[in-house]
Amino acid sequence: MSGAARAGLVGVLDYGAGNLGSVMNALARLGIPARFVRGPEELAGGASPFAKLLFPGDGHFGTTMSSLEKSGYAQALRSWIQADRPFLGICIGLQVLFESSEEAAPVNGVPVRGLGVIRGAVKRFPGRKVPQIGWNRTTAREDSRLFRGLPPDSFFYYIHSYYVDTEGDAAQAAWAEYYLRYCSAVEKGNLAAVQFHPEKSGAVGLKLLENWART
Repeated sequence: MSGAARAGLVGVLDYGAGNLGSVMNALARLGIPARFVRGPEELAGGASPFAKLLFPGDGHFGTTMSSLEKSGYAQALRSWIQADRPFLGICIGLQVLFESSEEAAPVNGVPVRGLGVIRGAVKRFPGRKVPQIGWNRTTAREDSRLFRGLPPDSFFYYIHSYYVDTEGDAAQAAWAEYYLRYCSAVEKGNLAAVQFHPEKSGAVGLKLLENWART
């Protein structure tokens, strides 16, 4: 492993989505070394310069998956996660971990598939006031590493029209409510992902990012 990886270099996935600058700014504020990933080859096994990988951004499920497949990132991400290397997904970075999404219509009759590393699907909120935009109470499991040291029922900033249905998967780490109680974070080994935006959530968001990056 390279010296950069031993120092805890975070690779931030740049696949054409927005909102990447605020994530980089948050990591810089915490003093956490990070740079954008330059290609899927940088995620390959022991040759990777990164100790951890962060997948941030806002986006459409179908468009994002198309970009990941065409660029070669999709298989690189599956391999990284299957090897249980540290990973944090934010917003769309959570949703693409699942098998499918109601947001993405079939292409030529073929369903759009997610990375499929967690069982379940992404579904649209049933209410009329969609998307959910703003702060929402988030309740985490007591044994969560991601939420360690945070006040119970902390508030984080959300903006999304779809939520993940984990089908009762044990990976569920936190919940929020918007028309229904839904999973807002997952943890499974070194895999973690959240529906909200920690980089836009003030002190609690910075603490969560630090928990992940320094664990």
